[in-house]
Amino acid sequence: MPETVDLTLTINHRRHPLRIEPRETLGDVLRDRLGLTGTKISCDAQVCGACTVLVDDLAVSACTYLAIDADERSVRTVEGLATDGALSPLQQAFIDHAGFQCGFCTPGMLMAATALLEEDPDPTREAVIHALEGNLCRCTGYAQIIDAVLAAAGGARADAR
Repeated sequence: MPETVDLTLTINHRRHPLRIEPRETLGDVLRDRLGLTGTKISCDAQVCGACTVLVDDLAVSACTYLAIDADERSVRTVEGLATDGALSPLQQAFIDHAGFQCGFCTPGMLMAATALLEEDPDPTREAVIHALEGNLCRCTGYAQIIDAVLAAAGGARADAR
């Protein structure tokens, strides 16, 4: 295997030509090489969801996803959710519904929820719960996060509680 490889990552609609070691994870490249520290690395074992990013619109764990596998693919991170300095409706809903406390899990939750809402713009409460199963939060107790996702979808169902 070569010591380094050239690749081009398209992250948040911006191309980044890089030379990396084949063993580098997407999370390490995002954080250490590109300064995109919104992606959190916690478990390094694909179980907590803090590192969730979207690759070609699919939620993946950046802590185990090799950067070389993202070559010439579209990667979106939490930094790419805002547009022209304005928060996305989902980010605003997290604020409005207190869907975060310490904030460590928030980027991964936002990215997993973004993938869900792009696939299903009006999910049920059960669909939101299922979509976020791989994301751990130790602070909020999940209710506010689920409410925020439903509010962002425009499908908040007060009677579903």
